[in-house]
Amino acid sequence: MLEKTGLYLKLIGYIFRFINEELWRAARTSWGRKQARLFGPPAPESRDRNIVIVGASFAGNRVAQLLTTCLPPNSHYRVIVVEPNSHFQFSWVLPRLCVVEGHEHKAFIPYGGNVHDDPVGVLRWVRDRVADVTEKTVQLQNSGEIIPYEILVIATGSGVEKGLPSRVNDTDKRRGMELMQDMQQQIKKADTVVVVGGGAAGVEIATDAQNLYPGKKVILVHSREAVMNRFGKGLQKAALEGLEGLGVEVILRDRLVREASKPGMILLQSGREIQCDLVVDCTGQQPSSALVAQLSPSSISPSGHIRVKPTLQLLDEKLPNVYACGDVADTKTPNPNARAAMRQACVVAENVLLVAAGKRPRHRYENSWADGVIKLTLGLTKSITHYGDGKSELLFPGKETDEALMSAMCWSRMGQKPFEDPYMDSSKASCSTDRQAAV
Repeated sequence: MLEKTGLYLKLIGYIFRFINEELWRAARTSWGRKQARLFGPPAPESRDRNIVIVGASFAGNRVAQLLTTCLPPNSHYRVIVVEPNSHFQFSWVLPRLCVVEGHEHKAFIPYGGNVHDDPVGVLRWVRDRVADVTEKTVQLQNSGEIIPYEILVIATGSGVEKGLPSRVNDTDKRRGMELMQDMQQQIKKADTVVVVGGGAAGVEIATDAQNLYPGKKVILVHSREAVMNRFGKGLQKAALEGLEGLGVEVILRDRLVREASKPGMILLQSGREIQCDLVVDCTGQQPSSALVAQLSPSSISPSGHIRVKPTLQLLDEKLPNVYACGDVADTKTPNPNARAAMRQACVVAENVLLVAAGKRPRHRYENSWADGVIKLTLGLTKSITHYGDGKSELLFPGKETDEALMSAMCWSRMGQKPFEDPYMDSSKASCSTDRQAAV
């Protein structure tokens, strides 16, 4: 009981500290801009010192937001974001929206709502992919353009080779929606669905599918002794009860080996054969660190993450101007998520601002137990929120009333009105024009 009371107090302290940091950052930015306008030198004719950010998911977008907001109006530095996706992809809702129909567009949020070219010239947004990195430049894949940089931020996140339901693996919103609709139909048509992997994505898609289609046979296969094995015993128990309460068959301490000799059959390591119509793979997320592996092979850990100092600079002493944050960085974060990625982004941005002001980076990232909070859905209407510090845990059951979960909130936090997207309007107009031309 005392441990849980202590955890409540730590949680309250964490919330107050977070609010205080955000208020301090906003006040400092406002005062800094006023000082620059009143007493600083005039704005430069051009910003010729590039801060290149590779990737604009939770970490990269947050770094870009802070830098464009906090760089003085008269700074010579310019922020260049290189991001291949047409939209911000809200990966947390992907498992749900790969099951329920009619909401897939909500997982793709237009960029530009909270990252602005203000003052003019501070931001350049490039929709492309970085193909090569040297100690001084990045080269773009599609255009071939070579961009020099003074500071480089790697925020490429993690990926999954097989894509959905964990990652979209397509850069265009319309094509991503089509991939999600295809998975929805595959699940809808299948009589037996096998979900491989008992982490959050696996538990959520299994419970959603079983809840939406109670007549189906849904089987979850997980290689560990418990589902949600990276979390506390309380969440493991709640997740298992949620699965089995809906009718999902849970197979633990076993793994998928390959397709069996008979069509429509899969083989488990235990020797058990299962007849199924669809296998949904929820395993295998890997850090997307290939760019740094080219630049500095010694900076890649055995797990594939980028080795960093507490300041989130690369551990390689030859590259003090290169930073990494988010899922790709080796920060020993117990449960990597958007919250931890955005806190790392704040550390990177603060250090880059110091360097831009001619100072040494001094802000350090430390893992916080509160960053590991998770909200796990257990079917269409139930969820459980888990806080844990490794010694005790707090569980808060909840009711879900919105099939699209927190999509609207994420749109708002990205500075966009849910779910208005000019990109989709222009795409519809283009399709209509093409149909008329065909007639």
